[in-house]
Amino acid sequence: MKAPVFYRIASVLLLLFAIGHTFGFRQSDPSWGVDALLASMRSIHFNVQGSNRTYWDLFVAAGFSVGVFYLFAAILAWQLGSLSAATLAMMRGTGWAFALCFAAITIVSWRYLFIVPMVFSLVITLCLTVGAWLSGKEISVATGT
Repeated sequence: MKAPVFYRIASVLLLLFAIGHTFGFRQSDPSWGVDALLASMRSIHFNVQGSNRTYWDLFVAAGFSVGVFYLFAAILAWQLGSLSAATLAMMRGTGWAFALCFAAITIVSWRYLFIVPMVFSLVITLCLTVGAWLSGKEISVATGT
């Protein structure tokens, strides 16, 4: 298979990840026993640089920011999948940076999260890594080097 296929697979997974994260990060199960914590996060107000905020506000902002990042990453992966082999070869640094970024996200997911984000992160990392690796291979084959 060629690099664009792996970038397109990563893009679809990233879009699903963005949707799941955006709609799921604020959910809680009463059996977790966090109702008092969540109520506290919503009720404790403080002023930050002239704005009245709660810890819940910060939590929601961080969660939506991650969702926006995953959406951007999905678009980037789709765009990488649309490029010619020669253009992808010239953008190998971007491809490898993208793969390394998701390798770091996989480590964070493994350490602090649970199975769904771990699996998504791992598969996305593998797709991006193979895409970046194949990007260099395809141009080598085309040029005979």
